[in-house]
Amino acid sequence: MPNTISGFSKLSKTEKIEWLLDTYFTDKDSARNLVQRYWNSDEKLQKLHDEFIENTITNYYLPLGVAPNFLINETFYTIPMAIEESSVIAAASKAAKFWLERGGFKAEVLSTEKIGQVHFIYKGDYGKLEAFFNHVKPKLISETASMTKSMERRGGGILNIELRNKSQDLPNYYQLHATFETLDAMGANFINSCLEQFATTFKTEAEQFEHFNAEEKNISMVMSILSNYVPQCLVRAEVSCEVEELKSKDIPNPEAFVNKFKQAVTIAEVEPYRAVTHNKGIMNGIDAVVLATGNDFRAVEAGVHAYAAKDGQYSSLTHCSVDNGIFKFWIEIPLALGTVGGLTNLHPLVKFSLEMLQKPTAKDLMKIVAVAGLAQNFGALKSLTTTGIQEGHMKMHLMNILNQFEATEDEKAKLIEHFKTTVVTHSAVVEEIGKLRA
Repeated sequence: MPNTISGFSKLSKTEKIEWLLDTYFTDKDSARNLVQRYWNSDEKLQKLHDEFIENTITNYYLPLGVAPNFLINETFYTIPMAIEESSVIAAASKAAKFWLERGGFKAEVLSTEKIGQVHFIYKGDYGKLEAFFNHVKPKLISETASMTKSMERRGGGILNIELRNKSQDLPNYYQLHATFETLDAMGANFINSCLEQFATTFKTEAEQFEHFNAEEKNISMVMSILSNYVPQCLVRAEVSCEVEELKSKDIPNPEAFVNKFKQAVTIAEVEPYRAVTHNKGIMNGIDAVVLATGNDFRAVEAGVHAYAAKDGQYSSLTHCSVDNGIFKFWIEIPLALGTVGGLTNLHPLVKFSLEMLQKPTAKDLMKIVAVAGLAQNFGALKSLTTTGIQEGHMKMHLMNILNQFEATEDEKAKLIEHFKTTVVTHSAVVEEIGKLRA
């Protein structure tokens, strides 16, 4: 296996790059220049980026854009969004402006519990295990006191620990199921440290518990880890107005629009194939803000999609109602976010984004992120049920196509003007470029 290497992590950054160039690239100079071109000229900043992860060779940039005019609970926000997909920020901005004229967005945090579990195997009498758990529970909490002291001082900490019998799902499988309040921190390190101490204490005390026989004392601790499924860390965001107030240039007939819009949401509630794409659009808005604020968008994605399937079938995250002439559109989702710790203290653009959001608490950020997802979904559904989604999307995608063909500024100006009144397709753009260059 000629492409394997030992001790790669111990090589210097330059040595790692040179090995990659020697192993995989024919035009080494071009590849080297590309890698170096994306280095930050500020050596201190580049070193900071290098130390975020392992085996860093360069930086991978995403655009950081902003969506202005968001009115949330009577406070104005310009929302930072880090994303590569065209039309996402445009749709969010358009939805923000639309609802600005109709009272803005309302949002509230419903609960903030986070979850961690110690998974273990126990072969013995469940009644004895229950008795042991009740005996050891106070010690589980007392032996994490040094870890929780600072969090408790601010109003957080361990909320509860339960023993859960999962042996019907997997023979001899049990859990310590713990809930936490981590305030403005996302809390992963705090939770995992507590869980690992729970496991150590539980195992040690079991070996000394007088009512266990020899086999029962030999509890096998499998793993201790937080859960990214946080159905009790919930936020709700909504918009509402009288149906007639929806009338605008794009919505000449509000009643017809509302009927079609509600049908679109209902389809996503009952049809998983549609729900996945529907929710992906919501996550366009959510992930972009989560990434811009230094939070873990993979954890958020996993938890949100699990929540979308909580009733046994994958379904829409947003819902719509029309009662007594009032249109209401809302989202309720789990979001475990932080505004302190992790990248929030390290990445300069994360600090920039949080300052732009007026230095939010974790609860504030939950509301802002939920609103971004709701706005994105409203914009997508509005397009789908009126003009169709491709008209706006392809006009935004036009610039990507022009850049693929290295269009000059003069060519871009002429082609943008041409496609103001012409349907944008890849083949149509290629044809027009060819005509210009001929």
